[in-house]
Amino acid sequence: MNKKTLALTAEQYEEIIKTMKSGFSGCRPNERIATALVLEANLGLRISDIIKLRLCDIVRDGDRYRLEITERKTGKSRVFTVPLVIQQYIENYCLRNGIGKKEVIFPITDRQVQKQLAIVCDYLGYDGIGTHSFRKYYATEIYKNNNYDITLVQRLLQHSSAAITQRYIGIEDRRIEEAITNHVCLI
Repeated sequence: MNKKTLALTAEQYEEIIKTMKSGFSGCRPNERIATALVLEANLGLRISDIIKLRLCDIVRDGDRYRLEITERKTGKSRVFTVPLVIQQYIENYCLRNGIGKKEVIFPITDRQVQKQLAIVCDYLGYDGIGTHSFRKYYATEIYKNNNYDITLVQRLLQHSSAAITQRYIGIEDRRIEEAITNHVCLI
């Protein structure tokens, strides 16, 4: 799949997750895939890394939790804090579903996630959305909520340059549009 995926809006994110959790005519609810996508949107990991997670990968470190992974796509190591509310969300999901600490939380393939997401997006009438849209949503929200700090987002995503990150989150296009719209000099 070589088409460019879009970053989700907050409304699209919420509607996709709710629809996936509740199901609709011809499509049963799928909490497992919905939860995997929630984690992608909240941790900024690729879906290929999310589906390999085990509860024991999230380690208590003093008064916080941290996750240390080696990204499948890049082979880069990444260590970061997992917010307490996300750690509890994952733990509660595992408890409800009888998933042990050392078991893979999501015993599914990224293709299964992509197929289910495509069904839900087709039902909702959304185009250009794939699993990577959830990572882009994470990046865009971090960018907007942290004083438009592109370097912060670049580091979080482990991109090699800020230019890649700007294209990735689509901020450049929006900034150009805003600059054109805001530049009116009629006499």
